[in-house]
Amino acid sequence: MIQRIQTLYLFFAALLTGSLFFFSLAEMANMQEYYELTWRGIFRIEQDASETLVIPGIALSILTIATTAVSFFTIFLFKKRILQIRLCGLNMGFLPGLSGLIYYMGKTGAKNLGVTDLSFNLPLILPLIALILVFLAMRAIGKDEALVRSIDRIR
Repeated sequence: MIQRIQTLYLFFAALLTGSLFFFSLAEMANMQEYYELTWRGIFRIEQDASETLVIPGIALSILTIATTAVSFFTIFLFKKRILQIRLCGLNMGFLPGLSGLIYYMGKTGAKNLGVTDLSFNLPLILPLIALILVFLAMRAIGKDEALVRSIDRIR
């Protein structure tokens, strides 16, 4: 149901978390080497622009895929509003965890690699913006469910 506002909220939340696949999440550098944190892990960037995986980010990959998929597939469960609310609640647990995991991987990766300069990029806050959108979607779904129940009581 495209005309529902919660569909738009969930779609934009899926777009925000899906955009993490295309951005660099953090950049780390010291005098000799340059590293980049992406959704797949920490990569060493060579002079010829080739990448070498230094620290794999399996948990970050799984959580990024899960939050994007849950936001996207929740849109299509419009006939099952209670399940939609539960999946929004699950996603609201995943999204702060995703931001926390990005921060944790950046800090521990910089410490393990002996990097002196660590800078987080704008995509660190995208899961938090998506969290607000999922919360708004959950409220709108709850209002729809309350409306349907009140109409059923009238009959």
